[in-house]
Amino acid sequence: MATPHAPKKRLLTSIRVFGLPSDRAKGRLVAGALALPCALGPAGIVASKREGDGATPRAELPLRRVWRRTDRGPRPPTALGVRPIRPDDGWCDASGDPRYNRPVRLPFGASHELMWRADGLYDLVVELGWNDRPAQRGRGSAIFMHAARPGFTPTAGCVALAPGALRRLIARLGNETVLRMGLPPRKLRGGGR
Repeated sequence: MATPHAPKKRLLTSIRVFGLPSDRAKGRLVAGALALPCALGPAGIVASKREGDGATPRAELPLRRVWRRTDRGPRPPTALGVRPIRPDDGWCDASGDPRYNRPVRLPFGASHELMWRADGLYDLVVELGWNDRPAQRGRGSAIFMHAARPGFTPTAGCVALAPGALRRLIARLGNETVLRMGLPPRKLRGGGR
């Protein structure tokens, strides 16, 4: 029997993001038959990501879980785990701290990002598996898929989609989905999507 939050559509095994030649801070996310505009870091997609460089990492990234503001909309249907965002949630971006590139509770003494934001960008967040198992000092932190600003202005290194597109995409994501950032499409065996 399906759970009330189980997605009804077929889950994607792979999604792909590539930068636009005309503007490296903008790109396209290809998910099955969908091609969605997205914002990237101002430095574009790079092979050697460093903390604070404004780049989006070129890599194949697993999807860890969805974070959501419970006061900003219904729980999205998804096969990924979902964690509520609390006002005291942060994400450590201090590369010398033992909690680097991990969630933290606020107040927190080292440099960190706020997960509870007033601007709506983190109302829904897909946590991407970048530099996290284990985290290596200075290789970049808090790489997420989240809502884009109007006009798809650059992120700090994340992938950002229109809020409605992000919500629809999350419904097609599961634990087997990988995000191929800046990598060519992979040929799948068995006709998978």
